[in-house]
Amino acid sequence: MDTETQLVEENSRKGGLRTMPFIIVNESFERVASYGLQANLIIYLMTYYNMTAAAGTSILGIWTALSNGLAIVGAIISDSYCGRFKAVVIGSISTLIGMIILWLTAMIPQLKSLPCPKFQHVCNGTTAFQLAVLFSSFGFMSVGAGFIRPCSIIFGVDQLEKKGKPENKRLVDSYFNWYYASIGVSTILAVTTVVYIQERYGWKVGLGIPVILMFLSVSMFLIGSPWYIKVKAKESLLLGLLQAVVAAFRKRNTRLPLTDCDDYYRWPLESEVLTPSNDFRCLNRACMIEDPQRDLNPDGSALNPWNLSSLEQVESLKAIVRVLPMWSTGFMIYVTMNQFSFSVLQAKTMDRHVIPQFELPAASFSVFLIIALTIWITFYDRVLVPLLSKYTGRPRGLSPVTRMGIGLLVSCMSMALSAITESIRQQKAIEEGHEDDPHALVNMSAMWLVPQYLLLGVAEAAHAVGQIEFFYSLFPKSMSSIASAMYTIGTAVSSLVGSFLVSGVDWLTSTGGKTSWLSSNINKGHLDYYFWLLAFLSLLNFFYFVMVCRLYETGNDGSSRSSHVAEDKECDYRLLHES
Repeated sequence: MDTETQLVEENSRKGGLRTMPFIIVNESFERVASYGLQANLIIYLMTYYNMTAAAGTSILGIWTALSNGLAIVGAIISDSYCGRFKAVVIGSISTLIGMIILWLTAMIPQLKSLPCPKFQHVCNGTTAFQLAVLFSSFGFMSVGAGFIRPCSIIFGVDQLEKKGKPENKRLVDSYFNWYYASIGVSTILAVTTVVYIQERYGWKVGLGIPVILMFLSVSMFLIGSPWYIKVKAKESLLLGLLQAVVAAFRKRNTRLPLTDCDDYYRWPLESEVLTPSNDFRCLNRACMIEDPQRDLNPDGSALNPWNLSSLEQVESLKAIVRVLPMWSTGFMIYVTMNQFSFSVLQAKTMDRHVIPQFELPAASFSVFLIIALTIWITFYDRVLVPLLSKYTGRPRGLSPVTRMGIGLLVSCMSMALSAITESIRQQKAIEEGHEDDPHALVNMSAMWLVPQYLLLGVAEAAHAVGQIEFFYSLFPKSMSSIASAMYTIGTAVSSLVGSFLVSGVDWLTSTGGKTSWLSSNINKGHLDYYFWLLAFLSLLNFFYFVMVCRLYETGNDGSSRSSHVAEDKECDYRLLHES
């Protein structure tokens, strides 16, 4: 008891607002460094590793998928083993190592191949060692992102959430606002300032700036170490869900009782969940007690959590299974979001002068997406919500599902507009005699690309916020972190799908010696056909979304309640029961 009292007193002297600059600066510099690399990296891969546009885009897609996918691994390790402070330190150092390796590829000529001359069709190949060095840098940065991004924001909450101080809730809300505002500012700086430095001063300086920023990020975070509250690792909710899946699989041959019985494992014993729900009954095997002597400890806890899960864990797993159909409808919109590499190649061939004395870098056009996203969220929250709430009776204006549908339709429109713009650009390039020269400048302003970025920004704002709110409406409060995790996994899956789609289209359209739609010479390829394909797939995905919506129903008051959920764990939607 004395030890516990000392720990509480020690924590009361730590944390608070004084730790926020260290945490926010760490995350901000990491974002500037990472996004500053990703925005323009397709040009580096094509120039110094002689990759085709399709190959470079596929590799960048896999890298993005790995970075987002490892966030789940990082969350489990930090929650269950090392704690969030150590996780952020490990992630920051790993990211710094990866950026140093990538910078060395620009500094040391032997680590990259020679650039291919403009009109030379056969170029020097890249060696296996050069690719290994390149991919190792991507690997270190993916591991770093996997540890930093799921842990950094919650580590900040740890500093503000102190027991016995309910007024700190306002500080937490303010922290979230500042945290996300810093991410927005960091992203804008990355795709403008860092990309401009890369264009203006070359890759040796352009890849060195992220290294300096990441070094400052690590240093700032470590300087604040004496003032941090370092919450110890404990049981992870994600790990518990994984244990429920394994337990259900191991007991797949166990016979389920025809009626509810008391042979279900509940932990803690005073749990409010009394019986398992009737849907997805195959998962109920995970919490069935077959032999109390073999399955339970003397205190009533599970002897092996991989063989026996609690009823609460099973019901949490079912909550995730219920949202999977709606979750899958979001893949396509992020596939379209991951096509920036081709838009960069388009912008490189167009007139990018904003004013006669200033030319906007090709990779910086994604700033218009961020601007549109920010303006839409602000406009919707401050203007549309008060107006729509009067007519819909919903405090948030339109329902999350409606906003998701709007986002999917707008993304389809964006891809159609991209196809039309590319068709016009390519026609002009051919008329001007640039068909064999992908580096030639077409007499067409790159500002024609802005509308498609603006539409994508609105699409992401409407869909992403709506999807996360939908997850929150279905999950109990104890699973609120899973909503963000599912969003992260969704972007990872989308990046992987986009990578496979690019590789598949490139292979299929280049068979028989034909020029690929995704040729590195976009004046000869048919990037417009690819955009039309994405528009068509986006439209099909919207119809799939409409079908999935019919699986869910809303209560008369806009909410429904499950008998297996505690009073404060309210749900807005529920999955229709199978007949």
